[in-house]
Amino acid sequence: MSLGCDLSVLEELTSNVKQIQDDVLAKILKANASTEYLHRFLEGSSDKELYKKKVPVVSYEDVKPYIDRVANGEPSDIISGEPITTFNRSSGTSSGNQKIYPANNIYFENLLFGYELCSVVMSKHFDGYKQGKVMIFRFIHRTTTTPCGLPIAPALTSFTKSKYYSSMAKSSTSPYEITLCPDPKQSMYCQLLCGLVQRDEVVSVGATFPSVLLQIIHFLENYWKELSSNIRSGHVSDWITDLSCRDSLSTILGEPNEELADLIEQECSGQKSWQGIITRLWPKTKCIETIVTGTMAQYIPVLEFYSNKVPLVSKVYASSEAFFGINMNPLSKPQHVSFTFLPNMSYFEFIEVDDDGGTTGEIVDLVNVKLGSYYEPLLTNFSGLNRCRVGDVLQVTGFYNNTPQFRFVRRKNTVLCVYEEPTTEEDILKALAHATVVLESSDLIMTGFTCYGDISIVPGHYVFIEDGPNPAKVNNGTNVLQLDNKVLVEYCCVMEESLSSLYRKLRVKDGPSGPLEVRIVQQGTFDSLMEFFVSQGASITQYKTPICINSGEALKVLEDKVLARFFSDRSPPL
Repeated sequence: MSLGCDLSVLEELTSNVKQIQDDVLAKILKANASTEYLHRFLEGSSDKELYKKKVPVVSYEDVKPYIDRVANGEPSDIISGEPITTFNRSSGTSSGNQKIYPANNIYFENLLFGYELCSVVMSKHFDGYKQGKVMIFRFIHRTTTTPCGLPIAPALTSFTKSKYYSSMAKSSTSPYEITLCPDPKQSMYCQLLCGLVQRDEVVSVGATFPSVLLQIIHFLENYWKELSSNIRSGHVSDWITDLSCRDSLSTILGEPNEELADLIEQECSGQKSWQGIITRLWPKTKCIETIVTGTMAQYIPVLEFYSNKVPLVSKVYASSEAFFGINMNPLSKPQHVSFTFLPNMSYFEFIEVDDDGGTTGEIVDLVNVKLGSYYEPLLTNFSGLNRCRVGDVLQVTGFYNNTPQFRFVRRKNTVLCVYEEPTTEEDILKALAHATVVLESSDLIMTGFTCYGDISIVPGHYVFIEDGPNPAKVNNGTNVLQLDNKVLVEYCCVMEESLSSLYRKLRVKDGPSGPLEVRIVQQGTFDSLMEFFVSQGASITQYKTPICINSGEALKVLEDKVLARFFSDRSPPL
């Protein structure tokens, strides 16, 4: 991409939205109008109005047969005038199914441009951000190939391994060679070691998703003694066998550093609690960079616990299909985060969503969305997706110059249902937020959750599985987890009372829905859940704890670690 990255570029992009969007669509149609897919509707024309009139709105499943044909060796021009160079594999933890999306170099150029623009915005809001180093944990995942030899990998793996990532790597505490380590355990250990040695330069800590960041903190709890020993001796542990990691670490470790080793031991063992451990080990940390919108909001309390409430920054809105927008106000509270769409990334349309989650059928351009309204984005990109539903629900919260800003509300599909009630992500997160207040009196912080509708018994009921806190953090170091039955039953009741009116009607005595259940599992069980999904092909970097479990095998991982069960003991008011 020829545009440089500074605030003047951002002003230009957001002031000339309509013209830029028209130019983007014209460029896409010029390249793709003669593809097999578009030729059926346009007969070679690149006219915008004809495109909007003739080309249908589609889902991934509608275009999957075309994508599969390219993956199986047929020419790229079935869907794209530009050669498809890779396929981005989605994590599958949101929808339950992994998908592959065609991509080319334009996708990676857009990612680089978006992230560099984010860095400019972060520097504006955090003094010294540009001069310091970021300890952002990145992991690569195994790359498979299609029958025709094209690579399939998570988008961030492909980006990290590409030439486009090298400029970003310069500001990281971890050398590029360590980021490329294929062994996640060795990579995590080495990235932590690099970050500890450079602790006085770290201005930001993060990972793409908070579930990954929590796994890293749990890893640190188990390995801080060994990390400290490596720093004390100036030598890395023998079990680190990746030669690139060893070579990079030998330079970073340098001479033995007993003072730093003592400090790490004091902070990790000399305190009653790990509260604020991030800012204690990395004292110049200005923010935590991780996504805390949508279902990731569940991690806000535990992240605040470990970080002493430094700002939590959701920097970007991006997916395996495209880069959408950036957070222009990184200091905003997580619940107020909005993303400013970048009009040069792809061509964006929006279909309005009504209060019941259905679509009205009206489709508008980016410049014609209305303040306060809810929409699902439709994407036309440079690699063969045309008017494709993204599956997210967004709300227009304002404008930056002429560019709309959107709040991520939820994924579009219903998450829970045991009878006929459509319970959404938004419903669940609202109920959890209300119920969490009940736990505050007991100093309990749940570090993760998932749920499912149990219809194996009659009546069916909602089951929430929650990761139990570390006993040492809540019981003055006794290491005995004490769960207050009265508090947790009330927690169940308040959660039910906060769900939709239809759910509450179905929960009347002898109704078709049974009492809501909360199951507490051993601390760290959700790390095991992540390991399960990674073993099934999910990427560590892109992993999100699924808000709803659809896999029987994944459910078994959780069921084997249940410590206690609690049920609501009263019907919620209508």
